[in-house]
This record gives sequence, C-alpha cells and structure tokens, in this order.
Amino acid sequence: MTGVSVRDVDAQKFIDAYAAFLKRQGKLPVPGWVDTVKTGHYKELPPQSMDWFYVRAAAVARHVYMRKSVGVGRLRKVHGGQKNRGSRPSHHVDASGSVDRKILQALEKIGVVEDGLKGGRRISQQGQRDLDRIAQTTIEEEEEEEDDE
Repeated sequence: MTGVSVRDVDAQKFIDAYAAFLKRQGKLPVPGWVDTVKTGHYKELPPQSMDWFYVRAAAVARHVYMRKSVGVGRLRKVHGGQKNRGSRPSHHVDASGSVDRKILQALEKIGVVEDGLKGGRRISQQGQRDLDRIAQTTIEEEEEEEDDE
C-alpha cells in the first residue's frame, strides 16, 4: 500500500506505535522530573505509567501533524480536563504548560517539529516522513492481524 499518512490510521494505535518507536530509538531527551510531576493542577496524582512522556510526545507529534501550526497554549487546552471542586460544579482547567513546552522542545531537538512561520510549531519534513513510515507499518500490522483471523 502506497501513500499512507497518519490520517489513515486509528489514533490510539498510531500513538502507541510511535511512543514505542521513540522509546526504542532512545534519542528523545527525557527530563529527570517525569516520575514526580503532575500533568496539570487539576490532577491529584502524577501519571502511573513510566512511559507517559513518550506517549504524550507521540500524541503531541500527531496533533502537530494534523494541523498547520500548534502552540503551547493550544496543547494546554487539548490536554486539560475537569477540575473536581467538591460540591461546586466542575470547570475545565488547562494542563501544565511546562510539560507541553518541554515535549515540544524535545521533539524539536530530534527534528520532528520546527518553528512555524507565524508562531507556534509545525511538522518538519523529516518528522512527516517518520510519522508516515510509522503509519505505514501500523496499517501493515493491522492487515496481518486481519489475515491471521
């Protein structure tokens, strides 16, 4: 199959595959604070998975791929959630800007994203090539699973 892009693949399967690729590659710089930090002030506990930084980086890379330009503020809104305010009504709260900023910087360091022309970040040619290649392998794995059944 030729001409496969990230848009053709299920989001969860692609994010899992790309997170595994980033972890296996070992080039993504992971900060030392990832085991203690919360991803937003609306959370009570930090993430339980040890690979959450790779999963979030894969989700951010896919998000940037799908749009022309993405900034930290937009990612904060996307990764935000509902704050439990006790007996008062819940409200949406943005996620931590530091986490999303560090992920964008790490993806920029390995060449997946680059600075946008009008602000924000956009996907680089190398990043688009990598993500399309992972999408191609994900679709091939899905077809193999269907053939086995």
